[in-house]
Amino acid sequence: MAGRAAVPEVIWSRPERTGRGPRPAYTRADIAAAAVRIADAEGLDAVSMRRVAGELGCGTMSLYNYVPRKEDLYELMMDAVSAEHELWEPSGDWRADMIRVAHQTRALMHRHTWLPRLMSPVYGFSPNALRYLEHCLACLDPFDAPYGTKMELVAMVNGVVTTYVSNEIATVERTRSLPWSEEQENAMRIAYLGRQVASGAYPRLAASFTEDAGPIDLEAVFERALTRVLDGFA
Repeated sequence: MAGRAAVPEVIWSRPERTGRGPRPAYTRADIAAAAVRIADAEGLDAVSMRRVAGELGCGTMSLYNYVPRKEDLYELMMDAVSAEHELWEPSGDWRADMIRVAHQTRALMHRHTWLPRLMSPVYGFSPNALRYLEHCLACLDPFDAPYGTKMELVAMVNGVVTTYVSNEIATVERTRSLPWSEEQENAMRIAYLGRQVASGAYPRLAASFTEDAGPIDLEAVFERALTRVLDGFA
C-alpha cells in the first residue's frame, strides 16, 4: 500500500515532506485537526482513514502517503491535543505543580473524551508529548529522587487522572442512554441498596453507611487520590 514503511518506523522519524516534488496538499497538523474534530464530535470509533480523507476532501489512498497506518493517525491526534497543555515556570513546590498538572490533564480529557482510550506509553513520544513530559520532570526538580522514580510518579498521577476521568465520562454517557431521568435512576438504586444493607447480610457495609451516609464529594475524592499518590512518593 502506498506510503507504508517496509520496516517498523515511528512517524516522527519520517520527514513531513522531502525537498522534491510538488508541495504536499496537507500537513500533519491538518490531518490531526480533522481526526480530532471527528473524534470530538462522534467518538474515537468514528475515526478512520476514509472519514479523515473525506473531511479533508482527498482520496483515502492519498492519505496513506501522509499517514502510513491508523496507529500513526492516533499519534498525530495525541500530539495535537498534547499541545494544549500549559507549560508554566515551575513554582518550586513539586507537589503543588503536579496537582496542577493533574487538574489540567483532567480538563484536557473532558474536552476530548476519547483521549483516555489512547493513554498509553505507545503514543507518548510525539514532540508535544515529550515537551509535556520534560515539563513534568522540571516540576519535579525539587523532589530528591532518581529520574526513574520521577517517571513512575508522573505515570501514577496520569493513571489516577485517566481512571477517574474514564469513570466520569462513562457515567455521563450512561446517563444519556437512560429511559428515565438521572434522579429517578439514582433514587431506585439507593432504595435497592438500602434494602440490601438493612437485610443484615452486609454488616460492614451497613456500618460504613452509618458512619457517613451523606453524598459523596467527587471533587474531594479526586484531591485525596492525588494527595495519597504524592504522599507515597514523598
